[in-house]
Order: sequence, then C-alpha cells, then structure tokens
Amino acid sequence: MAVATYAEVSWERMSNAVENVRRRLLRAARALDNAHVPYAVAGGNAVAAWVSRVDEAAVRNTQDVDIVLRRADLPAARAALEQAGFVYRHVASIDMFLDGPDAKARDAVHIVFASEKVRADYAAPVPDVSESEVTENFRLLSLNALVRMKLTSFRDKDRVHLRDLMDVGLVDASWLERVPPTLRARLQELLDNPEG
Repeated sequence: MAVATYAEVSWERMSNAVENVRRRLLRAARALDNAHVPYAVAGGNAVAAWVSRVDEAAVRNTQDVDIVLRRADLPAARAALEQAGFVYRHVASIDMFLDGPDAKARDAVHIVFASEKVRADYAAPVPDVSESEVTENFRLLSLNALVRMKLTSFRDKDRVHLRDLMDVGLVDASWLERVPPTLRARLQELLDNPEG
C-alpha cells in the first residue's frame, strides 16, 4: 500500500483554495452575463451568499461552483465559458466546465439543468433560473428555490447547508408551509434535530 505524501501546512495554500473557487465563480458568471445566458448560482456558494447576508462569520467555504442553466442554453453557455478558458466535459451524466485543460473535476463549474430532476428518484426538479435575483457579482438562486434544492438532494452536505441557513435564522418552522408537502418531513427532521 502506497504511503501518502503531504505538503507542509500553509495558510497560503488554504487561502488559495478558497480564492480559486471565488475567482472561478466570478469568471463563469461574468462570461455568462456578457453572453446574456440566463443562469443562477446554486450549491454551497449560494448558501454562503445567503448566510453572509446575515452573519459573515457563519459562512462555510465550498470546493466547487454549481450553476443552474436551461438545457436549451447549454450551447451558448458552452461557447461563453470556453471563451473564458473553461473546458467542457460530460462525465458520468454530469456536465461540467473544467477550469483549464489540466484541471480536475473538483476544479470545475458543475451544471444542473433547470426544470429537470438531477436523479430520477428525486422528489422535485431543479428550479428554473427565473427563480433568482441579481446581486453585485452574479445571479443568485432565490432562498426558496435553494431550500427546495437542498431538501430534494438531502445528502450530508445538503443537510449541513440547511442547518447553516437555520443557524442564522433564514430558515425556521414557518418554512414548513413554504416547501412542497413531499419535502416537509425532511425539513421537520432538521428542525427537530438542529445539531445533527
């Protein structure tokens, strides 16, 4: 069995990891905005953006960029993102734009398609890009749409993200009436056990 080798602990490497994700997000958003391609930022960056509106100290870093697109806009998005230096890949039913030809899947913009289910067994499709708002730097998925996406996926990281939203008061018991009935039990589970 091979022994793993590690680099020295470095604040610079930690800071670069966060900054690289931020730059990737802004570069992708700028390319899509300039090409007039409708999109919305989703995933961990959307959670961080919403949490930062209440308490920036509660923001959690994320390793990738998730963007909602309409499938019909993929060709225009591809042209815009490739012009910005991204490299399109379709791997294991996932559409992504690597941050350069030598980048890994972690160094990518991951695409989810609006109004489609990410997985066949999901209770709800991805919200449309129209469920978003313009911020200073990018189009941000609305809080309601983001919460529905996180409740639909409900993986460990989705539950953590939902708890982050709950922790700063953006999501509470009043949301039980805002989410579809098929997702209420999941939200109730988190409300009953906010610490995990």
